[in-house]
Amino acid sequence: MDLQAWIPAAYLVAAVSFVLGLKGLSGPTTAVAGNRIAATGMLLAVAFTFAAKELQEFGAAAIGLTLGAMAIGTIAGVAGGRLVKMTAMPQMVALFNGAGGGSAALVAILEYGHGLEVGPQPVWGAALSTVLGLMIGGVSFAGSAIAFGKLQGILSPRAYRYPAQRLITAVVFSVMILLALAMVADAAGLILVPQTTVLWIVAVLALLAGIVLVIPIGGADMPVVISLLNAYTGLAVAMAGFALGNQLLIVAGTLVGASGTILTRLMSKAMNRSLANVLFAGFGAAAGAAVAAKGDETRTVREVSAEDAAILLGYAQDVIVVPGYGMAVAQAQHAVRELADMLESKGVTVRYAIHPVAGRMPGHMNVLLAEANIPYEKLKDMEEINDDFKTADVALVIGANDVTNPAARSDRSSPIYGMPILNVDQAKNIIVIKRSMRSGFAGIDNELYLDPKTGMLFGDAKEAVERVVSELKKAA
Repeated sequence: MDLQAWIPAAYLVAAVSFVLGLKGLSGPTTAVAGNRIAATGMLLAVAFTFAAKELQEFGAAAIGLTLGAMAIGTIAGVAGGRLVKMTAMPQMVALFNGAGGGSAALVAILEYGHGLEVGPQPVWGAALSTVLGLMIGGVSFAGSAIAFGKLQGILSPRAYRYPAQRLITAVVFSVMILLALAMVADAAGLILVPQTTVLWIVAVLALLAGIVLVIPIGGADMPVVISLLNAYTGLAVAMAGFALGNQLLIVAGTLVGASGTILTRLMSKAMNRSLANVLFAGFGAAAGAAVAAKGDETRTVREVSAEDAAILLGYAQDVIVVPGYGMAVAQAQHAVRELADMLESKGVTVRYAIHPVAGRMPGHMNVLLAEANIPYEKLKDMEEINDDFKTADVALVIGANDVTNPAARSDRSSPIYGMPILNVDQAKNIIVIKRSMRSGFAGIDNELYLDPKTGMLFGDAKEAVERVVSELKKAA
């Protein structure tokens, strides 16, 4: 049986499975099935790739190296999926995404070098795909590394501003693009440049471009940045597909690039900001860190006990839970589920308000709550539930900061002004569970905490919720 003849058909089936898998990932009830369909398609594609004559021509040694590399990648992937905590999932996504971009950049370098060694100069089309793969992959790799550092705490999550920041960024990108165009023109025979030297200069500039692009962006914008870098990696993989003449890489890369671009657009829209503003405005910069909550300076923070919170929740009819990164850090989702079960047993309606940029990556809160087996129908998007805060008896905020700050609506000097927020301040009563009064990623105080309706329950989110549950059990 000639497997070589079946490769195009296998790739077609794999490509269709990617589309179906991506469609499945659009909803929580179909996400698991979608993930399995896409993974099955990828397994099929990898298996049939070993039948390709190009790989067979390299001999057993090359196949052995390929299998060894796959074994290392499999171990890393399984270990990452099994051992990494949910709170560190955004860092892992950034790391794996960077690895994809870096791989695409390496493919571009090797393919361009291979073209120089074995024959005439690459035609301009091949040269264009390789330099695009190199630039986009390099930016994705370096940018993802910076994003990982910010999320992991190795680098400060604050936006880092420096003199002539935009000018330096513009110069780096301009020089990189001009040199890339020179390489394409050289391949077309229009001009003559030292190809190998220019290739490595472009590679270094691509890495530098990724650094200068991401390092000025604050931690509050990391969900958007991760989505954008994911799109970059997809485009880099598509360019690698053009360079290698592999249709499946082109399809897979284009799907990732297109979906990542759409998600980035949706995330930016959810924050009521343009992508250019996210990338170049320095949201969360030190300049904004000094901005404090404005208004009546006579207002004070009102602290409540777990017993007070239990009484308020126990007598409520409608409770809206607002999860945030503090819940993720404390791994409090299971305690929150227990609290919700107790309230519902008393006839209280409990729902969850999900802000699109809550947490550190798209869908972060949805994944955490799903892990605690909280029914999907109770998870409400911001647009769906925002008007319901007016009639809610209690809004229970667990670690969410910037996405509940009323300054986004009223304070034009605030760095988050204009960002759509959850209307928590419109609830009849508000309970905020938080470790301390420290500001969130945007580096500003939250006016919600000074609202007379707000009671602050300080402490680790999991322990605080468990104390409330304990008080509810005593009253039962």
